[in-house]
Amino acid sequence: MRVHIGGDHAAYELQQDLIAFLGTEGHEVTNHGPFDLDPLDDYPVFVLRAAEAVATDEGSLGVVLGGSGNGEQMAANKVAGVRAALCYNDELAQLAREHNNAQVISIGGRMNTVEEARSMVRTFLATPFSGEERHQRRIDMVSAYEDTKTLPDLP
Repeated sequence: MRVHIGGDHAAYELQQDLIAFLGTEGHEVTNHGPFDLDPLDDYPVFVLRAAEAVATDEGSLGVVLGGSGNGEQMAANKVAGVRAALCYNDELAQLAREHNNAQVISIGGRMNTVEEARSMVRTFLATPFSGEERHQRRIDMVSAYEDTKTLPDLP
């Protein structure tokens, strides 16, 4: 699988670990930065590049990383068509894929150990979207709002 990854200085070491880890797991990894540790870097530069790559590279998934993962998730979700999920355990990573068909996982490098992050990423990449009608219906509602800014009708 192709995996696009981006982050910031707060998760730089975790990012480097995950790039190597994903390579050993047989994934094709594209690093969107940062490419060196700079305590003054700005995560949107790298996260938006990773999310845009996922949006245009059908079948790929993404990993974005920061201190908490909050800002990174918010930035990734600004890219049209991208659904990014902030996860802090395997169950959330699994549900993000199964129920929400998320294409990007966001992880806080200061919130999780390397082992936890590896496990979440492995779970995220291995879990398919369930395709259940109720989940697809909800995704379609959000996508329609993204396109038209029209709120769904009340039941």
